This record gives sequence, structure tokens and C-alpha cells, in this order.
Amino acid sequence: MRLLFYFKNPTLFAESFMMRNSLCFRWSLRFAFALPVFFAACASPDATKSTVALSSFDALSKAPPPLGWSSWSSTWTGRPQANEAFFKAQADVMADKLKSAGFVYINLDSGWDQGFDEHGLPIANARKFPNGISALADYVHAKGLKLGIYLEPGLRVSIYQANGIILGTNIHFQDIADITQQGSTQGKGNEKTYRIDYSKPGAKEYIQSYADLMASWGVDYIKMDFVGPGGGNVKADNREDLRQWHAALKKNGRPIWVELSNYLSLENVAVWQATSNGWRIENDIEAYNRTGPTKLTTWSKVAVRFKDAPKWAPFAGPGGWNDLDSLEIGNGDADGLTVGERHTMMTLWAISCSPLILGSDLTKLDDGDLAILTNAEVLAVDQAGHAASPLSSYGDQQVWRVKNLDGSYTVALFNLGKDEAQVSVLWSDLGISGSALVRDLWTHQDLGKFDSGYSATLATHACQLLKVSP
Repeated sequence: MRLLFYFKNPTLFAESFMMRNSLCFRWSLRFAFALPVFFAACASPDATKSTVALSSFDALSKAPPPLGWSSWSSTWTGRPQANEAFFKAQADVMADKLKSAGFVYINLDSGWDQGFDEHGLPIANARKFPNGISALADYVHAKGLKLGIYLEPGLRVSIYQANGIILGTNIHFQDIADITQQGSTQGKGNEKTYRIDYSKPGAKEYIQSYADLMASWGVDYIKMDFVGPGGGNVKADNREDLRQWHAALKKNGRPIWVELSNYLSLENVAVWQATSNGWRIENDIEAYNRTGPTKLTTWSKVAVRFKDAPKWAPFAGPGGWNDLDSLEIGNGDADGLTVGERHTMMTLWAISCSPLILGSDLTKLDDGDLAILTNAEVLAVDQAGHAASPLSSYGDQQVWRVKNLDGSYTVALFNLGKDEAQVSVLWSDLGISGSALVRDLWTHQDLGKFDSGYSATLATHACQLLKVSP
């Protein structure tokens, strides 16, 4: 709750409260009953202990790729409405059908807020979330799941124009803004932002207040969108923003995963590794079909990742992963992919150790897709954290491989061509001398021992995922 956030700043709490004129009477009734209980709880050692009884912030640096779901792919058209009931329904399905396989994040993407308060902090859309974000977090947490939220860096122009006071200071927002520079790569309309000048007093305090609010709401994951250098609509440099966000989150101690979007520059990968837990490597995966039936993605959006993933593979590791974007599997034909293409998408994401954040509507979960998403041997490849790379990224028939800690190899065969084709791998290309045992991870079948290599005839856009043991 925002109450927890303001507790350490009682003067500003009172000022903020009185400034919300239109809500003053309603809030006063709530506070009259709630404040005695609230302050008593804050004074209780047991209550304090319960709020920090979580895995540590530093533990994120050792974490495998996250598994979960995000709202953007299935709601960007406005159908269905991304409101509290919708997110609770997604959480219900995840808890019932996906949690046992490791999927835990329920992520709110763009559209959850309705502007900012006098301290430049976001306000949840009251129509969509009548009980607030913290109440939704409580619902999600009660199911053993985690809540994610969408943010953008920089200082929104509307905050600059309102020129309120940064929480905990007497500094105004116009004192920390550099209006000559873009604050994010968004750069459009009412979402345009100015760069924050962190050499100015109050700038770091603003980010700390923002991070503390997210922690007080019970947020577990932040998607920070329109980060540069990289993609987006305009050029921006958010490297210092990320350093300040990282410091602020570390200071408040809540283990909040930070995922960067919409795609980042490879040249700055060291910054992304130092300040976040994952980074997008390519543009949006969504089909964005505005006419006719809406599909989640297209094969061409998947195929381009085969060109991008190899150059990023060396930088994947515990606590920091190359994000191939949402996994658009779950709604059958509405995915926009054939069954074979869905297996190929899942295989590429898994051998790249990408976050597996579903974009489908879980309330319309297809049984066949559910089997793809919950294949334990395939998920184990993703969670092992050893990103594969291709023997050669040229041509439509590709072999990707990575050596495992036990001496075995994970090998993926892909046919990216338009026709059926044979795809082969020689053991000598893997550094294996002699024969090797082969297991098909998709079908859970041991295929036998092969003397010098292995071949498979694959349909168009199909794949095979193998464990090869010398």
C-alpha cells in the first residue's frame, strides 16, 4: 500500500493527503479506521520481520530465466479489457495448470496507470483496478505467484509541467530535468519524456521514491520499456537511469526482477548485465494485425531471431538473460503458427535460455499448446542456463549445440526452409570421438546409439531437440 511508502515521511504524507481534494472525504473515512491498526502493525517487530522475509535482492544474480505471462500480446488491441478481473483470471489458470511447471510471473504491461500524483509517482487506473495494484499483488501472491509491472524511464513531460515536489525533498521536478534530451526511446505524444539529470539534487531521490513505491505494492518484476541505446522511436541514452534504478532497488532490498525492452544495443551489454536481469535482443514479436483475425505472431517474426540470438549467446548467464520476447504459444491456431512452428519457437527460446514469458490468453489455453509449454525436458534446457549457438548460422538447415556440465550435449536441428529437408550433425563437429547415445527431448524417447553422427528429415519450419551423450 502507498501508506507504507509514506509512513517514513509523515509531513509529506499529510501534504499529499490534503492535496487530493477530490478524494479527501472518502480517504478520511478510511484513515479514521485504518490508521491505528496501520501504525500498530508498523511498530510490531513481527510485522516488520514478515515484510522482509523474502529471498534477497542479491539472489537475483544467480537466478535462472523467469517463466511467466505478460498481458501485452493478447490485450494491445483493447480486447479483452486488461483489468483486475482479467489479471485474476490469468493468475487462476497459471496456478492451476502452469505453476507446477515453473511458471510464476503475472505481468501487467502498458495501460495499467492513469497518470501521476503530485510527487511524480504513478497512479493505478481506478476503473480497471478499483482495489489498487497492491490488492492484485496480494491475490497473486496468495496463489504462490509473482506480480510484474510495466514502467518507462525518464521524466514524463506531464510531470515536468505540473512541477510538483519530489517526495522527501523540497526540490521541484523542473530542477532535475534536461529538456534538451529525450528521456526514453518512446518520444511520442503524452508519453514523451525528458532526460533526468542525475548530477542535480533530488534526481536520485526521485528514483528511490519510485522504486520504494513498487516495493510497497508488492511488485516482483519490472519491465522497463523504451530503453536506449537500442531500438524505439527516437534515440535516447538510459544507461544512467538503469544504474540509479539498480541502486534504488538494491537499497530497498525487495528482490525485483528488471527486464529491459524493447531491444537493446549489443555494444552496451556490459551495462545491461550490471543493471538488469534480462534484455530484449530484437523488436516486438507480435503480429500487430489490425485487420481481420488477430494472431499473436507470424513465422517471419520468429525466424528473424535465428539471426540475432547467436551474437548475444556468449552474454547469457545466471541473473542476466537474452530475451527473445514473449513466447506466443497457448491459443492454438490463434498463435499464428503451425504446430511444428510452435515447437521450433519453444526450442529456440529454450536453447537460448530466454525468459519464457507467455503472450497468449491463458483463459483460452489450448491443450496441445499446454503440452508444449510444460514439457519438462525442454524446460530443463532453458533453466539449465547454458545458451546454445549454431555450428553455422548460414542456410535454412541449422544445427545448434551446447555442452552440458555432465559432458553431454544439447543439440537442436532446425529446418527453416519452405520444403522438407534432411538436417545432419557429425559427432566430430561437436568434439565427440566415437559413438554417442541420442535422446529426443520432445518425445522423451531414447533413439539409440549412433556411430558418427545423426540425421533427421524435418518438415518445413520443424525441429528436433536432442540430448547427445558420448
